[in-house]
Amino acid sequence: PPVLSTPAESDPLLAPPVFRNPNASDNNSYIEPPSYADVIFSPFDDNSANEINRVDSTSPDLDSSLTLSRSSSSTSDYIKITVSNPKKEQETSNSLVPGGNTYYTYLITTRTNIADFGSSEFSVRRRFRDVVTLSDRLAESYRGYFIPPRPDKNVVESQVMQKQEFVEQRRVALEKYLRRLAEHPVIRQSDELKVFLQVEGRLPLSMSTDVASRMLDGAVKLPKQLFGESTAVVAPHEVVQPAKGGRDLLRLFKELRQSVANDWGGSKPPVVEEDKVFLEKKEWIHDLEQQISNASQQAESLVKAQQDMGETMGELGLAFIKLTKFENEEAMYNSQRVRAADMKCLATAAVKASRFYRELNAQTVKHLDTLHEYLGLMLAVHGAFSDRSSALLTVQTLLSELSTLHARAEKLEAASSKIFGGDKSRIHKIEELKETIRVTEDAKNVAIREYERIKVKFFIIFF
Repeated sequence: PPVLSTPAESDPLLAPPVFRNPNASDNNSYIEPPSYADVIFSPFDDNSANEINRVDSTSPDLDSSLTLSRSSSSTSDYIKITVSNPKKEQETSNSLVPGGNTYYTYLITTRTNIADFGSSEFSVRRRFRDVVTLSDRLAESYRGYFIPPRPDKNVVESQVMQKQEFVEQRRVALEKYLRRLAEHPVIRQSDELKVFLQVEGRLPLSMSTDVASRMLDGAVKLPKQLFGESTAVVAPHEVVQPAKGGRDLLRLFKELRQSVANDWGGSKPPVVEEDKVFLEKKEWIHDLEQQISNASQQAESLVKAQQDMGETMGELGLAFIKLTKFENEEAMYNSQRVRAADMKCLATAAVKASRFYRELNAQTVKHLDTLHEYLGLMLAVHGAFSDRSSALLTVQTLLSELSTLHARAEKLEAASSKIFGGDKSRIHKIEELKETIRVTEDAKNVAIREYERIKVKFFIIFF
């Protein structure tokens, strides 16, 4: 439509004074509405981020302080691990589907000045299954320690995410996990970690039997134990592992009964947890976990609010872009063109704000990784607490069992002494009971030593 040039005093839209755009050289010119392409900028580049956080990116000690060991020997000894170069490989086993059994291996490069490794730099290729084996072996060998949790397999994410994105995500997670192991004051010296990092080819560590197989073995063994065809006594070498492994269901049931008796029985257990320092630390860890959990929930709310704000600002910018276009096309008065110029500035600012919020959200999520790592580490802490409680429960169960066995032996001896010449069957049962008591006594001593060993381990806390 034709644009009318009317005096300012006859403009019906000019109730307030007109504030003209100082950047517009010709107020009668047609104003193009902005678009997303008009707003090109980089909200948070590396330099601006460093300025905001007062971090000098050229500092040579920044990266090394994050990767080297935080143990007492970190000033002289270091282990730096890098995971790189993911490579797709074919499974050597036969498969009905050609190319179906494929997996990725990762190049793990280690640099160290520790003489026990025998070399300052070495590399091996490992697949994720090898990492699972390493984690299982460490859990068995270092029972009671705060062991960093390994990355999850994430089968669902591997199917949903882009392949390269998933592989890169796993590479980063594996590198972070191995660096955490290298920072651990005890595990960094373990034979398992040295073998994993140094021995080329197939990982020589034996794979742990899965829980289903152990439970199946225990189910097959249980009837024989109940009917006396197999020994029902816990061997001394078995008490160093938790009963929940499943190989001995009878032992599992005995410890479950002891646990119920501890919680609901009227009598006091033969041995109780009396370490005040441990109980105080346990309560402190519980409070810390609650605080971290609350902070995580608040962080999620913050991220959601920033995301909503970014989307709202983007929608606002688009709305003003459309309004600017409408005002330009339908403008009949000078005030409409002036307001269109102001709306264009507002639309541009809203679009910029939307992008700022999106970038801010990405930075927020990135810096919240540390919070999530602490939440993950709480699983390792609970695992260490569970190991200690399980070891104590084993000691309590064996002490209760010994008390029962001694009472049975005394009862049989008293009954046998009343018969002239003795009862051969009862004498045989007494001999069997004495052997059972001897084996159980040995198992009890081993269990007590294991419990005391775990108590000492507790004070080596890793963060």
